Amino acid sequence: MKRKIIAILIALIMVISLAACGTGNTSSVTSSDTGYSSGTKTTTNAQTTSTALDTSAEFTDRDLEQVADTSDATSYTLEDGKDITITEEGVYVVSGSAKNATIIVDADDAAKVQIVLSDVTITNDSAPAIYVRSADKVFVTTTGDNKLTVSGDFESDDETNLDAVIFSKDDLTLNGTGTLTISSTDNGVSCKDDLKITGGTINITCTADALEANDSIAIADGSITIKTNKDGLHAEYDEDDSVGYIYIAGGILNITSDDDGIHATTVVKIDGGTINISAHEGIEGTCIQINDGTIEIDASDDGINAGQKSKQISIGVEINGGDITIDMGQGDTDAIDSNGDLTLAGGTLTINAQSPFDYDGQLTFTGTKLIVNGTETTSVQNQVMGGGAAGMGGKGSMNPGGPDAVTGATQGSDPSQGGQEPPSGDRGGPGKRG
Repeated sequence: MKRKIIAILIALIMVISLAACGTGNTSSVTSSDTGYSSGTKTTTNAQTTSTALDTSAEFTDRDLEQVADTSDATSYTLEDGKDITITEEGVYVVSGSAKNATIIVDADDAAKVQIVLSDVTITNDSAPAIYVRSADKVFVTTTGDNKLTVSGDFESDDETNLDAVIFSKDDLTLNGTGTLTISSTDNGVSCKDDLKITGGTINITCTADALEANDSIAIADGSITIKTNKDGLHAEYDEDDSVGYIYIAGGILNITSDDDGIHATTVVKIDGGTINISAHEGIEGTCIQINDGTIEIDASDDGINAGQKSKQISIGVEINGGDITIDMGQGDTDAIDSNGDLTLAGGTLTINAQSPFDYDGQLTFTGTKLIVNGTETTSVQNQVMGGGAAGMGGKGSMNPGGPDAVTGATQGSDPSQGGQEPPSGDRGGPGKRG
């Protein structure tokens, strides 16, 4: 039931805010608005229907409180080989250092539990440092310097594959004024519901996904540094493609990834923050909407890639604001690859790439300051479905007689014929809910 409610809420958010993804209203836009001389087209009206998410809908007051009320808190000191098990709602302050110890939350499914880490060090061989087995919501709030490490192979808990240093079956919020350093032989933080980050300094080094959630990842603030062999942020539930979105409203993210910097099944929506990504692919989702923020992407495949991860919404890339820089590696790479529509309605977009754009749907170009390979331009030239401009052959061809630069029309609209997708393989994914 909870998952159905979440899916409905996500659908409502997308209807309100994601015009270019096929959920907004349509209206006639003349080419005079784009700086071109002729033609009209019907397209999604991003300017009238795209609005920033109300952060009060994403983050509760308690999510945003960086200092816990510890007046009635219960205190624990860690000991080697001894787990701490929390079974009731409340605030719990944990301090000290230990090896092979886990903080376990096994409370009622209506309980809200706040764990305050106060200069904690946990080093485990095979179990999470924090394991939320049951609760309504858990807050992990940091003070001081905290280090959580799992150095060996994770062991399962009955039918649950415990594969993260912080593993939560229920809603999880990370906040605070301290530092949280996570080192993992698998995932860093794994949440099977909604994961929110609103403060603190978080450093994650891991071999799999650094921050992963089934339903959503939402970031309001904080300083996050990630170094991973897989994805930096990954939101996906393999049994329901109506969930799995990522929302960033603020904070500082520095992501170094061997796969995707940011990956969502449905929507990646950025309303602010400073985001630096060095990855195989920068940002990937079915629909990607950027309204504000400072974003720098250094990628070896696609910088921003919209593909059919979810059948619940249309594919598109929409840029309404922000300062975005995309530096691409050589070869068969695209700075922006949309297997659907492309909307450039505001902000500044600086691209250094052999192939700046590859889109299969309609182009709306009404306000973005565009700088391509050092030159400001009002022309968007499309690399047609990996085959160059119409009748020209060769992906690098930029023939002004090819696809219409105003409408962005291509030789077909089958997303399967669109831009290059990264190797999928068997990710293992976030897994099923335990």
